[in-house]
This record gives sequence, C-alpha cells and structure tokens, in this order.
Amino acid sequence: MRIRLENLTKRYQEVTAVDHLNLEIEDGDLVCLLGPSGCGKSTTLSIIAGLEQATEGSIYFDEENVGGLEAEERDIGMVFQDYALYPHMTVQENIAFPLKMQGWKKKDRIEKVKEAAKMLQIEEYLKRKPGKLSGGQQQRVTIARAIVKNPKILLLDEPLSNLDARLRIELRDEIRRVQKQLGITTIFVTHDQEEALSISDKILLMEKGKISQYSSPKEMYMEPQNMFAAKFLGNPPMNFVPGEKVEDGICLLLGDENVIVKRGTVHEAGELKGNVCVGIRPEALELCSTEEEAISGVITGIQTLGKDMYIHLLHHGLELLVVRPDHHH
Repeated sequence: MRIRLENLTKRYQEVTAVDHLNLEIEDGDLVCLLGPSGCGKSTTLSIIAGLEQATEGSIYFDEENVGGLEAEERDIGMVFQDYALYPHMTVQENIAFPLKMQGWKKKDRIEKVKEAAKMLQIEEYLKRKPGKLSGGQQQRVTIARAIVKNPKILLLDEPLSNLDARLRIELRDEIRRVQKQLGITTIFVTHDQEEALSISDKILLMEKGKISQYSSPKEMYMEPQNMFAAKFLGNPPMNFVPGEKVEDGICLLLGDENVIVKRGTVHEAGELKGNVCVGIRPEALELCSTEEEAISGVITGIQTLGKDMYIHLLHHGLELLVVRPDHHH
C-alpha cells in the first residue's frame, strides 16, 4: 500500500513538531524516519497511525484519505520500544489478541498465530508468559502480534532501542527479512543512523519538523543535499574544509597551500558559487609522502578501533581525520 502525506503539520501551542511534510512512500518499501530527538519523527508516525490528529494536512493510504479514521480502522500493525505485551496472557494469547478482537474463530486464530510465530522463530515460547522471556524474545512476540492480522502497513517506533548491540543487529535483520517476505509497506522510526543505513529502501532525514533529505541510504551517505545531512550521517563524522568554486572545480582553501579538486570528482549540492564548504569522508583521504596536490599536516594522534586506524592530522589549525585499514589485523 502506498502512503502519501500532504502538508502534514502538527502544532502544540507554540511548538511546531511537524512542519508541512510532503512525502510519498511506495508500496512495499521500508522507509526509516531518522533524526535527532525532538525532530518530529515519532509525532509523524503517531499521526499516520491515527494515535494523534494532525493540525493541518492530509494522509492517504493508496488514494483513500484516512485522516478521519480511528487507529483501529486504518489496518496497520504497530511495534513500540516498550513491547506493550499483556503480562497475564501467554505469548500465544498475546499474538492472537488482535484476531480475537476481530472475531476470528479459535481454530483459525491458532493456525494464524503458529504462522506468525514460525516467521519470528518463537514457536517454543507460545505457552510462556512475557515475563519469562528476554527483551529480544519479547520484541519478537510484539512483531508477531503486529503482523498476525496481515495489516497493509507496519509502523515501528524505535523498536530496538531497549536491546543490547548484538541483539539489535540480529533483530533489525530479522525485521527486514519478515518485511520483505510479506511485502508490507513499513515505516521505522530510529535515531540510529547505522540502523537506518542498513535496512531501509529510503531514509527520511528530519530536522526540526521538516524534511532535510529523502533518498536512498547510499545517496544520502554519498551525496548529502545540505550541511545537516552531511553532519548527521557518517561515523566517524565527515571532515569539513573551506573552499571556493573555481572554473575547473573546487579550490580547497588551506592557509598557504591551496589544492584544486577537479570537476567531476566532487558532488555539488545544487548550483554553487563563490565560497563553499567541502565535505570529505575520513575514508576518502589517504596518507602519502609529500607531493603536489596533497594536503600537508602533522599527525597529532592515532587510535586503533578494531580493523580500522583513526589518524588525526592538524593543518594550520584545521583538524582532519583519516580512516584507513589497520593491516596488523
């Protein structure tokens, strides 16, 4: 199912949490809403879910305006970070609950629950209570409950933020596998850029209630459209160097030695003139012996992080970071 937002706006008294959002999500895509705390991503999700009302604007599922529909009439599955399972019910009863509410027969409910449990690899826990499960297992139950009634749309709000790092990776891959298997249009809210880069078809990067950039993960990483996107994405962060637009490319302004970066090797965000800021990913810099077309600098520190070395350089007060593989590993 396609989702379209038109001029979606949410105001709380003086604060505009979501500011005239226009967005189209294709059928079957997984889109991550990414951004710092307070950027409006969870509010946007709540409005799409029908848990909050928009101040202005419209939401369309395919061509139907769903603005006037209650949450339960919108045919969506939801997953929250705090699991929201019923502690007095077994896992089986928890997963079956949406079907029970829809009046499914017991025999059909059991079949459907088995299907969802198998997909999430939790068949062995069906008779247990949620309190006897680990955080990762509880979140699998929540996802199974969200997909059991075959909703048209799946919405996930920071679903992995309560889990440890290894489990987060395991479960995000699982969510992607299930989402692709079902072909279900999915919106996944996160503040974790690695999560967004690894599982989404597209990322919607938000800043102060507005869209900063909406593109594929690769495009957002390689071709950020503005300074916010350039600074937000990338770990370790991008280097920023002052520059000037010249006839055959960009001139890096480095005190007493200027280096020309030829046209064609630089992605330009829009029509640039005069003074510009040049972003260089740490992994795009290489160390070399002093020669032309190079930036000289003094190494001020070296850190080894797993397979990579982080090399800190200082050039006339400008700090640069170079990342290169550590060949001792």
